[in-house]
Amino acid sequence: MKGLLNRSVKSKQKIIIIYLDSNNNVTERYIRVLEIREKSILAYCFYRKKVRTFTLKNILSAGLVRKRVGA
Repeated sequence: MKGLLNRSVKSKQKIIIIYLDSNNNVTERYIRVLEIREKSILAYCFYRKKVRTFTLKNILSAGLVRKRVGA
């Protein structure tokens, strides 16, 4: 997962994370990682349209955003 986060920083690539929020709700967020810290990441959240901090231990899963193929 660290490799994916690093790649998002370097290439400004959008990724998707499955995240456990402060109320223990599982949420799906599309983000662009801006900075990786010791225990968290700073990222632009496309859902909230703001820069947010995400705790690394609360990120349950992360993956690349697949581009849609139109017909």
